[in-house]
Amino acid sequence: MNRVAWIPAFLFVFAVPLFLVTASVAWAFNDPSVYNRGFQKYRISLATGITEEDLRHVAGQIRHYFNSTDEPLLVKTQVYGEEREIFNQREVKHMHDVKRLVWWVYAAAAMSGIYLMANTSWGLAVNGPRFLGELAQRVIRGVALMGILVVAVGILALSGFDTLFLRFHQLAFANDLWQLDPRRDYLVIIFPQGFWFDATMRVVASTVSGAVALTLASGGYLLWTRRAGKGVPC
Repeated sequence: MNRVAWIPAFLFVFAVPLFLVTASVAWAFNDPSVYNRGFQKYRISLATGITEEDLRHVAGQIRHYFNSTDEPLLVKTQVYGEEREIFNQREVKHMHDVKRLVWWVYAAAAMSGIYLMANTSWGLAVNGPRFLGELAQRVIRGVALMGILVVAVGILALSGFDTLFLRFHQLAFANDLWQLDPRRDYLVIIFPQGFWFDATMRVVASTVSGAVALTLASGGYLLWTRRAGKGVPC
């Protein structure tokens, strides 16, 4: 029994960064401001002939697609005053792959979040308030693990986002449907690479903010218990 006693704690430490990262990614995919700021910053309306209002509607249809079982993706809007479907079959098929990836992100966020809550509830039920010290230590270890990953990704993104973006697509997708033409394919015209760089940085910022909040709460509790002379379980 003692040989496997470390497994729940190990899984908890691993689940902390997994939840922080996937929850931040899920938030970014569903936050209208991420889309709207990107459209304004990269002047997508001028590049496409789609009004700002219609671009917001397009983004809303894409978010709905990600969060529903509707297939295939069908987005109609006015381009230079003429209503048309803006995504061709290659883009539609790629978005099906993207949707599947987004759902994996949702699943990872849900499963890691559920495990964190279940492990915490079980620990408190079995050990009572004494578990809080161990919980704080696990959280800090998980945040430390996440910090290493975020710093590594951040350095790669800042030093060569083009390469990072390319490697991600090569690893995440089993086909070449993501190789689109920026001269005619609206998916890459509406969402240029700069958009994804900004979105990645927002995910990093959100993840780091959550990590800082957890560190302050956990570290503050450990400091308080030491000063109060209560000790912390090892």
